[in-house]
Amino acid sequence: MDNDDIEQQEPFPVDRDGRQYQVQVDQVQVDGNRKPGCCERFQQSVSRWMLPEELRSKYLERANCCPPPIFIILISIAELAVFIYYAVWKPQKQWVTLDDGIWNSPLTYKPECRQEAWRFISYMFVHAGVQHILGNLLMQLLLGIPLELVHKGFEVGMVYLAGVLAGSLASSIFDPLSALVGASGGVYALMGGYLMNAVVNFREMIPLLGVFRILVIVLFVGIDFGFAFYRRFVSDEAGMKVSFVAHFGGILAGMTIGYVFFSDYNKKLLKDPRFWLCIVGFVVCVLFAVLFNIFLSPAP
Repeated sequence: MDNDDIEQQEPFPVDRDGRQYQVQVDQVQVDGNRKPGCCERFQQSVSRWMLPEELRSKYLERANCCPPPIFIILISIAELAVFIYYAVWKPQKQWVTLDDGIWNSPLTYKPECRQEAWRFISYMFVHAGVQHILGNLLMQLLLGIPLELVHKGFEVGMVYLAGVLAGSLASSIFDPLSALVGASGGVYALMGGYLMNAVVNFREMIPLLGVFRILVIVLFVGIDFGFAFYRRFVSDEAGMKVSFVAHFGGILAGMTIGYVFFSDYNKKLLKDPRFWLCIVGFVVCVLFAVLFNIFLSPAP
């Protein structure tokens, strides 16, 4: 093959930042008899699940398991490890209820300790019980792994942590006397971004699959909100009341920031005006929440 032929070939695909992806030799060779491997079949399923039809071929050209979906796996392991620590080494009366071990944790968000700024993020590692942590882990793995294969760990991590922070700040404003535990803010951020992606690209998806995706999210949100309202307003369990407002903050963060990150993976974010609009809006909301907690909060 001469140099002219090489120059006429289509260039290797690049990511949002212009970096070339590493493409394996067997991916650029024409081999009609080669059957796709397990990883390739999984990536094809992910592309049908996550992307509109016109973007699937581009995704499959760039898709690989390097790096693997490491963020969502590591954060899930960390949350599970903290739960096991408080359930086994600091035993509770029951695994499904809160007790002193959790309330005394330096990770839990408590309104009287809000000057300890790390609690606005670290509360995501502490969970109220088995149902609480299993629900969060199940949803964030089911959503986070496919999202991270498409969008990689940095983007998924930023959306997840934005939901966690938005959840605690929203709770500190709208439910300022309640404590906060659990990763629901981050989970709801993933769901919010995923839901917006499913709604906006519904016509490009397989109709039955699109309906199924939306119904699953709506069903989970309804059930989880039901448990949250019950724990907050109905349950007679002793101890501090747990806020549910983080769910609202997380899903709003996901439907804005998450939608921008997840709607068009092949576009440079820094050149997308929606990205800057969401970033500016998020920063303004954070500054307002910080000033509210310093000067206006009724919490002690």
